[in-house]
Amino acid sequence: MTADREQISRLLKTARGQLDGILRMIDEDRYCIDISNQIMATQSILSRANAEVLKAHVHHCVHAAVQSGDADKELEEISTILEKLAKR
Repeated sequence: MTADREQISRLLKTARGQLDGILRMIDEDRYCIDISNQIMATQSILSRANAEVLKAHVHHCVHAAVQSGDADKELEEISTILEKLAKR
């Protein structure tokens, strides 16, 4: 992986901490809207982490494949990921 490992790790650890907090909120029978807000905040962090990973992939892996003239596989993978993201 060519993304900033420290940044991605920090984001994912933050999301994991938020998930643990959400599980506690559920165990404590907290207000549904508060739980939903925390779920959305966690999704946002995961989206940021994913965006960083994908950005690094384009800047390194796809760029290298384009330069070598063999980018078909990488471009197809990016296209598939973009389709998945668009369905959200």
